[in-house]
Amino acid sequence: MAYTAWTASTAFAVGDVRRATTQQGTGFVFRCIVAGTSASSEPDWPRVLYKTDGASNDEGYVVDGTVTWAAVSAVSEELQKLAPSAVIELFQLELVSGLHYDPSDPPATTTYYFHAGTNELSGNIVWAGTTYTRFPVQADGFEYAGTGQLPTPSITAANLNGLLTLVLIDVNTYTPGNDLINAKVTRIRTLKKYLDASNFTSGTNADADPQAEFPREIFYISRKTAETRDVISWDLASVFDMQGVRAPKRQAIPNCQWKYKSPECSYTGGLASCLKTQEDCENHFGATAQLPFGGFPGVGQFS
Repeated sequence: MAYTAWTASTAFAVGDVRRATTQQGTGFVFRCIVAGTSASSEPDWPRVLYKTDGASNDEGYVVDGTVTWAAVSAVSEELQKLAPSAVIELFQLELVSGLHYDPSDPPATTTYYFHAGTNELSGNIVWAGTTYTRFPVQADGFEYAGTGQLPTPSITAANLNGLLTLVLIDVNTYTPGNDLINAKVTRIRTLKKYLDASNFTSGTNADADPQAEFPREIFYISRKTAETRDVISWDLASVFDMQGVRAPKRQAIPNCQWKYKSPECSYTGGLASCLKTQEDCENHFGATAQLPFGGFPGVGQFS
């Protein structure tokens, strides 16, 4: 059966399982581990899997009224069966406003939904009310090797009737040479048994559940590797491996970069601890400010 959505002000027993009322993208449902009554408003659901060591540093749970919920995988129980339902792989490709198109004149399509397989109808797949077009595409390299290195997937798509070439022409007209760089690619995996009822010839599916999925994986196009009449290929990178991005964004330096008592300054200690050098004094109070010999300016002088 599909997972039932959470409800407010409801009594729950240990072992009850509920899903969030809106799409979370985490692949989690929530099991009651402390019985009670839910609050009048939905909690902020955990985004990590529940784990405990019996101490105070447990994670992946939330207290909701007098109920405690623990995050568990929405698909693990089905996958542990001897004959689990087939895994369905879906993709979303999102263009970036201001980079791939003029925000004042967006194209008719800014997000593309596609999949590489076929279903019982040998056509498109409907998931969570959205139609994913059957499209010849090969995607690989999503596996985590366990060595600490992030995966660097690649996608190769058939350039049927020059469709993707036309997309690239539009994008490159707005940002020359972009080739969809930094476009967001979301990989969604679910199981066949949870697909929308419209995918089946009977028109019904008692197990349909738009939130029963694996955790979503988000990547960004880092470069185009090939373009021919037949196919176009791209390499993908994680959000932590983007070209031109430096971490940390702001350099760490020994001196404070904010002006004393400015809106950005959150320092609440004494001024003597804030100003260490003549350079600090000038940065805070201007080029003509002087740091007195043998002491620091009093707060009253500059407040």
